[in-house]
Amino acid sequence: MRRRILLLSVGLTMLVVIGFAVPLIILLRSATADESKENARYRAESVAYYVGDKDHTKDDIAAYLQGMKDGPGTLSVRLADGTTLGQAPPGGVSAPKPTPTDYNDDHKGPPEIGDPDYRDVNGGLAVEIDVGTPQGPASVCLYLTGDELYDGLTPRILVVAGAGLLVLLLSIAGAELVSRRLARPLEETAGTAERLAGGDLEARAPVTGPVEVAKVGAALNRLADRIDEVIAVERESVADLSHRLRTPLTALRLQVEALPDRERAEELNTQVTSLERTLTAIISAARRPQREGRVPHCDAVQVTRDRAAFWEPLFEDQGRELTLDLPDPPAMVRSAPEDLAAALDALVENVVAHTPDGTPARITLLRTTNAVQITIADEGPGIPLGAGERGRSDRGSSGLGLDIARRYAETTGGHLTIRRNEVILTLATP
Repeated sequence: MRRRILLLSVGLTMLVVIGFAVPLIILLRSATADESKENARYRAESVAYYVGDKDHTKDDIAAYLQGMKDGPGTLSVRLADGTTLGQAPPGGVSAPKPTPTDYNDDHKGPPEIGDPDYRDVNGGLAVEIDVGTPQGPASVCLYLTGDELYDGLTPRILVVAGAGLLVLLLSIAGAELVSRRLARPLEETAGTAERLAGGDLEARAPVTGPVEVAKVGAALNRLADRIDEVIAVERESVADLSHRLRTPLTALRLQVEALPDRERAEELNTQVTSLERTLTAIISAARRPQREGRVPHCDAVQVTRDRAAFWEPLFEDQGRELTLDLPDPPAMVRSAPEDLAAALDALVENVVAHTPDGTPARITLLRTTNAVQITIADEGPGIPLGAGERGRSDRGSSGLGLDIARRYAETTGGHLTIRRNEVILTLATP
């Protein structure tokens, strides 16, 4: 949009500048020619007065013309006897017209000169003035070439061009300011929409700028508020439903404790405890936005180290070696610590369940530009093809562990890569 506004402004400004500049240049050209003609007339008249003076001989006139070479144009004089002094223009000097002045020894006052006659010669201009002399009528001609006729036009055109360029630059600056004022709120609104799409429901668009743009920002903010309300209501509903299950769960625990078979009762009680922990995790996850914000995050290094410490006793009992390769600085990922811990537990449990005792394992964490990779590798028989599909397992398990980790990675903006002897959990950074 900014580019289109700039192009439109520049195009219109150029049209206006050209519309004014072309007639102005034509007018300046005509004015320059008129000034040159007027100056040439004055110069030719001064020479005519000198030629018409009865005290000036032919040699005086020739010397006078020689001294006038420094001015614009070339001067020439055609005397009454037909002799031409100076440099005649192309085509020569026209014959003078007779003048009524009676030149004698008693003649007083300046000589009489005729009206100037202008004619175009080879792209230039010739100014001719007739003057009466004691010997008869003479003619003075001043010839200006095309360059001399329009001398001084170029600086004036440069001034016009500079003024037009200045107007164009001012137009570009004004268009840039206007386009920024229009585009900046739209860009911020688009950024807010992207943040909302990424899960940051606290993002809000600006309501500044033009009225139409402000309306778009206000509408997006209302939509974000509504989404926030709907999610909050749904999460609370899930938490309430989960909480309601505690009552029958408590009754079930009492019935289990009342069983006469203590071994069986202890086994069932363990399952009930696991179910209770699951319900607690569901309630905690449902209410997480109130505790962690709309976009949770955690340190993957710390969570991985904690889960490794949790599984370390079991690895020691089974004669396994668990090696950790973790960086010292924190590696923040877009995930709640409980969710990451659950995914790591599922992957580590998969190693324990499907590899023989004594099989070593290794957990490696690598940070890239926009992601964090957690690799869990072992030296067991390897993961069979299709093990990542939900509910599929060839070793008697539920087949849900890898699928849970995969779904978790995708919900956080990452993915799960399954290879023969390793699983790579890629997580997005905040």
